[in-house]
Amino acid sequence: MPAMALDPSLSTGSDSLARCPWCAATPAYQRYHDEEWGWPVTDDRRLFEKLCLEGFQSGLSWLTILNKRENFRAAFDGFDAARVAGYGEPEIARLLGDAGIVRHRGKIVSTINNARRVLALRDEFGSLAAYAWRFEPAPGSRPARITAEFLRAATTSPASVAMSKDLKRRGWSFVGPTTVHAFMQAMGLVNDHLEGCHVRAPALAARAALQPPTRYLTV
Repeated sequence: MPAMALDPSLSTGSDSLARCPWCAATPAYQRYHDEEWGWPVTDDRRLFEKLCLEGFQSGLSWLTILNKRENFRAAFDGFDAARVAGYGEPEIARLLGDAGIVRHRGKIVSTINNARRVLALRDEFGSLAAYAWRFEPAPGSRPARITAEFLRAATTSPASVAMSKDLKRRGWSFVGPTTVHAFMQAMGLVNDHLEGCHVRAPALAARAALQPPTRYLTV
């Protein structure tokens, strides 16, 4: 089978590596693209963190959130769901006074609520990871070629709609289909690196080598 042509929208950095164009703004964004975005994740803390930060991003850019990520981690006890689930009004007041994060009461309260929902999912499925990976799309359901045009048009997917609907049914908040779609892209439940991006093939190989988590994994 002939190799697919490179996507013309790819960006080439000073290191001569082709990348998805959205990451060209800063070196930190480029590192995030190369080392995190689209690589499969099964760690509960990282999954919970990403769902929370995608909620905080609503109305903002991801780069804004990425630049504040270490502040968020410090403020929310490293996104340890068990600890965040125990937050009350004193912690909410502390977070509202923290200039290093996005001080939005609704999003802060949502993060605490969602931490409690994580604990419920662990009781049922063994881990947040085991729950989330149930929504990975079947390989044949996605395009053979990922293009910039496809990504601009596809801000949700059947899988993200299904996961969003199920999370909301379970009492989660700030988890709309677009938010969940971005979560799936970032955590490697789908690989939306463009054809020819230097990360696409190794991220696909990492997914091929991954044994999806099940409820029998130790949390």
